[in-house]
Amino acid sequence: MRVITLEEHFTSPLQTDKIKNQPRAVFKDRSAHLGHDIEAELSDIGERRLAAMDAAGIDMQVLSLTQPGCETFDADVAISMARDANDLMYQAVKAHPTRFAAFAALPTPDPEAAVKEFERTIMKLGFRGAMINGHTRGSFLDDRKYWGIFDCAQAHDLPIYLHPAVPHSGLMQAYFQGFEDLSRAAWGFAIDASVHFLRILFSGAFDEFPKLKIILGHMGEGLPFGMHRLGDHTGYVAKRRGLKRQPLEYMRDNLVITTAGAFSIPALLCSLLEVGADNVLFSVDWPYESNKVGAEFLKALPISEHDREKIAHKNAERILRLTVHSNDDCERRGRRCPK
Repeated sequence: MRVITLEEHFTSPLQTDKIKNQPRAVFKDRSAHLGHDIEAELSDIGERRLAAMDAAGIDMQVLSLTQPGCETFDADVAISMARDANDLMYQAVKAHPTRFAAFAALPTPDPEAAVKEFERTIMKLGFRGAMINGHTRGSFLDDRKYWGIFDCAQAHDLPIYLHPAVPHSGLMQAYFQGFEDLSRAAWGFAIDASVHFLRILFSGAFDEFPKLKIILGHMGEGLPFGMHRLGDHTGYVAKRRGLKRQPLEYMRDNLVITTAGAFSIPALLCSLLEVGADNVLFSVDWPYESNKVGAEFLKALPISEHDREKIAHKNAERILRLTVHSNDDCERRGRRCPK
């Protein structure tokens, strides 16, 4: 069975230089917990990364620039960082086209430049969508100045992966001051990305771009577990705001979720019941999570083989329009491709 993962991060030398003064304790503690050096693995998009994939039985990674990304910088830095990162990912994909694909990094501080870079990466580099890391210096994608990005994604039938980042400064001060160790992957990331998605939904963006797909990692950032209550309390809100459909309809048609960093069988089963097997994709969140733990989770899921194949590779192939390689390609790596 082919296995594709699509929240798999790297860092560029330029990005590393720009964030060198940020706290690094989180990497030290997490690296010790996982048994590999996160910072070292972020810097590698070559042979060592491929070896880690092979050890876990992962056929393809969709690469993306890690957070904090271009969204946190002045426009001139963001533009340079995005182009540099995208060119580096392109070289990795070119060197290993059956093993890597890529999501574009976008310089969202300059929305027009972001659209131009998105178009370049799709048309010239063959990228399979874009990853946006949280808010852009305090502003969110419900602001219409960013909707050219949505227009580009819909025009090319490719998704936007909405990845979390450190929450807005107001939220940090109000809820996480003195508890900063909860503000990232433990809980704050889920708040950042889930509320960001809901802002997009209630802004009417999916009425304007009905074919747009937004991907949320980490088992949908918790949204599947609150869908009933959310729907029960917002149907009239959507009507008052002029939306054409009910909120849960958008969530089931325009939202796709991944398992990245959320290897819980009960959570996966709940998500399948809420959003359906066609809208769940396997991911690891390398190198912040373990490839091997993720792969073991996928194999252990108490679901049909048909649904396992959807989650493992078929949904990613469809939504990202990835090439399905022949059995000969897979056999050279010692595996069988799906029929």
